[in-house]
Amino acid sequence: QVQLVESGGGLVQPGGSLRLSCTTSGNIFKIATMGWYRQSPGKQRELVASISYDGFIDYLDSVKGRFTISRDNAKNTLYLQMNYLKPEDTAVYYCNGIPTFQDAWGQGTQVTVSS
Repeated sequence: QVQLVESGGGLVQPGGSLRLSCTTSGNIFKIATMGWYRQSPGKQRELVASISYDGFIDYLDSVKGRFTISRDNAKNTLYLQMNYLKPEDTAVYYCNGIPTFQDAWGQGTQVTVSS
């Protein structure tokens, strides 16, 4: 079973930056398309960014030009560099596969953008 552990969230002012990390267990990471998701109160979880095992990347329109997804297959780790953060980016951020790994959602990491 895949285990996912997100970290790196926090409170940041608008315009600030954060770097999220997601460590994974197991060997599936190296061949999986991975994604960062987020969920804010009262809203459905949405896919923010994705990266295939061979580096094909896609982003939610609202984060293009501000967020950068990357992966280190040797470390089984997924990253999300978030710049120029906006209050509307406030959410709990999760990582998971695409399609999602069964029963693998972690606790997520809270990102709060506020002055």
